[in-house]
Order: sequence, then C-alpha cells, then structure tokens
Amino acid sequence: MGPVAESEAGVGGERARLVATGLAAGVLLTASLPPFGWWPLALAGAAVLAAALRGQPWSRRLLAGFAAGLGLFGPGLWWMTEFSAPGYVAATIVEAAILAVVMVAVPPGTGRFVAFPVALVLAGAAAGHWPFGGLPLASIPLGQADGPLAPAARLGGHLLLTALVGMVGASLAAVGERAKTRSCAGRRVMERVPVGAVAGLLAVAVVAVGGAAAPDGTARGSLEVAAVQGGGARGLRAVSADAGGVLDAHVAATDGVRRPVDLVLWPEDVVDVDAPLAGSAEETEVSDLARRLGGTLVAGIVEDTEPGRFRNAAVAWAPDGSQVARYDKVHRVPFGEYIPFRSLVDRVADISAVPRDARAGDGPGILVTPAGPLGVVISYEVFFADRARAAVRAGGRVLLVPTNASSFTTSQVPAQELAAARLRALETGRTVVQAAPTGFTAVVDPRGRVVAVTDLGPAAVVERRVTLRSGETLATRLGDAPPTVVALTALLAAIFLPGRKKT
Repeated sequence: MGPVAESEAGVGGERARLVATGLAAGVLLTASLPPFGWWPLALAGAAVLAAALRGQPWSRRLLAGFAAGLGLFGPGLWWMTEFSAPGYVAATIVEAAILAVVMVAVPPGTGRFVAFPVALVLAGAAAGHWPFGGLPLASIPLGQADGPLAPAARLGGHLLLTALVGMVGASLAAVGERAKTRSCAGRRVMERVPVGAVAGLLAVAVVAVGGAAAPDGTARGSLEVAAVQGGGARGLRAVSADAGGVLDAHVAATDGVRRPVDLVLWPEDVVDVDAPLAGSAEETEVSDLARRLGGTLVAGIVEDTEPGRFRNAAVAWAPDGSQVARYDKVHRVPFGEYIPFRSLVDRVADISAVPRDARAGDGPGILVTPAGPLGVVISYEVFFADRARAAVRAGGRVLLVPTNASSFTTSQVPAQELAAARLRALETGRTVVQAAPTGFTAVVDPRGRVVAVTDLGPAAVVERRVTLRSGETLATRLGDAPPTVVALTALLAAIFLPGRKKT
C-alpha cells in the first residue's frame, strides 16, 4: 500500500470513527427520553458529541453532527412510521441536518466549550419553529423532566434546560480530555482538571438550585377537578374511530366522578360532529351532563365547518348547561390535522388518513368560566412553550391539556407528551391537568411532579384538588427570544474572538 492509499485509508477510518461516535452520542441522547430513558444518559451523550468535535475541520464536524442527529431522531421519531414511512425518513433527515449545521459553527478549539451548549440551544430553537411550525418531539429537554436540572426551566424555559445539558456535556468532555495519564519519573500522574470545566459544572448547579427557589406565582384558591379517560382500543386512526362510541364511553366514565366537583375535563376529540356543534344532539347531551354534574365541563370537540375543513376546539359548559367559552386549536399537527401542499403530496403519497384539513384558531388558549380563567393547550400544543405562555399571560390560573394519543400503538408519544406537560408546569408555575381517551390522563403540580396518572387503555377518572395560581415566572415573562439571542451572541463570540488554538 502506497503513501496515498495509506493516507486515504486513514481519512476513511477517521470518518468512520466520527460517524460511530456521533451515532453513539445520539443514541445516548435519545435513550434519555421517555418512555425508555434515564436523564443522565443525555449528559453522557452531550459529552461524547462535544469531545468528538475536538480539532475537527468543518466537514467532519458536519458529519459528526449529522450522525448524532440520526442517532437521536431515528429512534426518537420512530412513532411516525405508524403513519408515514417516507414522512419519518424526511423528518429524521431534516432534524439531523439542523443539528449538523449548528455543529459546523462550533469551533474546534477551546471556544467549543462555550459554543457547544449554545449551538444545542439554537438547534432546539430552530426545531421548535421549522419546518411546518416545528417538531419539538424527541427534544433534549423532554429527557430532563425527571432530573435535577428541570427546575431551571422556571428561569429560562426549555432552551435554558438544553443549554445546561450542553454545559455539563462540554465540561465532562473537557475533564475527559485532561484526564489522561503521562509518564513522569516512572510514575503515572493525572493532568490537572481544567478550571473552566469546574466553573461550568458549578454554574449549572447554581442555575438549577436558583430555578428551584425562584418565584412561581401566588395561590388564588383551589378547585376540585376530575379528568376523565373513557378508555378503549389504541392504535386506531381518527377516520376509523367510532365517534358515537367514544362519546358514550366518556359519558359512562363520568358517572364515576365524585360530587361535588368544580371542573370536569374531557379529552380532545370526544365530541365529533359532522356539522356545526350548535343545535346538535351531542351538544344537548353534554349540556345536560354539565347540569347533572353541577360543575364546569370542558370537552374537546371536532366539528365540520365546510367541505374539506374542520375545527378542533375546547368548549366549556357552565353548571347551568350553557356554553360559556371556546378555544380553537392554533398549532395544528402537520400531516396529522392538515396536509401542507396537499395537492402536491397527494400525487406521491397516500393521504387518505387525513381527508380534510383543520382550520387554525387564533389568540391565546383561555376559557373564562364559572370555575375561573382556565388556560388551555390542546394536545400537540403542549410541546410548544409559547402556547402555554400565551394562556398564562391571558390570565389562566391552571393549565388544561385535552389530548388524544389513542392513534399510537406504543407509549412513546404519550410518555413524551406527559414529559412536555411537566416542563410546561415548571415553566409557567401552574398545575397541569391532562385528559386523554386512552391515557395518559394525569395531574402535574407546579413543581413538575406527577401527582396522579392513569395506565394506558382502560377507563379511569383522576380526581384531585388543585391550586389556582396567578403571577408569572421569569420564563413566562421572557419567552424564548432572549435565550435564543444570548445563544447566538455567545456562538458568534466563540467563533470570532481570538483564543488559544489548542485545548
């Protein structure tokens, strides 16, 4: 083998090593996610990826980032294969490409220990908005909902939580690089741990503790709340569901609600009518039930408004049976509730499972009811912090999540959705009450702790007295813009400010 061949073999071997390392990092990140995850694995994954970037040219940083993205989103978005294999492949490639691009911006020298965490923040911010409004499932913060870093979300939301994971990863990578042995007078000694790594880990600890101690609003009374799960088979598409049977199941399950009750929450898409809701038999049935309960009833409804269009809403009925408030879902599920570029997609894919498009609502998710002002995020919206912030800023004193994950055969999406509900509770300082037809139905306190949760499948009722709260956390006041701007500024500084070339 000549020198050129040996050189090419060496380059190929280095690239293969980078791909393997990137994949390993991504798999560790995705292994931290619900339902199969454990939060420390994300820290290990971030450390592996940060270490892999050391001394690499931009093309290899791109390669390592893309491989990590495949390792993260390949398993993390696997649930999409139940609906569209081509869509799953496309989504995985797009999300992996976002991570790859920001890894290119991480300098190979010492600057990467600042740039790496903020690059992860920018990747998370981008994935939360693009394409088609964002796809924040399989995101790093979801794996931290049960970990010690989670309280930091009260200060800077999910993006700060992402930054902390990156900071721990970069610090561990720095420690690993210095924790090498060398010969010294016949003895082997360990090199000094870098001060920057220690400072980074201390900063993460301070922020996490600060988040736990930060203000999260003021108690303003309480409500007796019941979240109803009608139960039934899982893995059914919406077009195949028995709308009448779903309604009947929830009416029957509601018979088990203990009285008196202030608020009853039904899941998304429990009342499905092929005409406007007003004047329908379903509306009369729900109205009568609210009167019998003697409390406010919030139900998820789907109604046809015109050919090829429908609305997905949360509607509130007062104890006297009158309809008092309504919120129409704003953030629709692409390829689930509507088909972008429908006429084009129809030529290359089967879209019979989504025969009509949802009309987007507008404004914050707020229901002003006899039970008080109730914040609402419908199903997919719980993954988007801006929808929860809008509801709380509009006066919501508790956060309701009517959802429907019965289309999924596995627990992957329901488990990630519950993790998202925990993050929204932390970020807003509000109790979150979630109701789903086949689970998970749950109550999450303002500290992000799950105080009650059902199993997947059977009918159930979760009843708890929950605290109403007012006021805003720092994360609610600031939103995502300041963390994103800080991250971008820090990344540019790490790239362009002079510094040492070696680590």
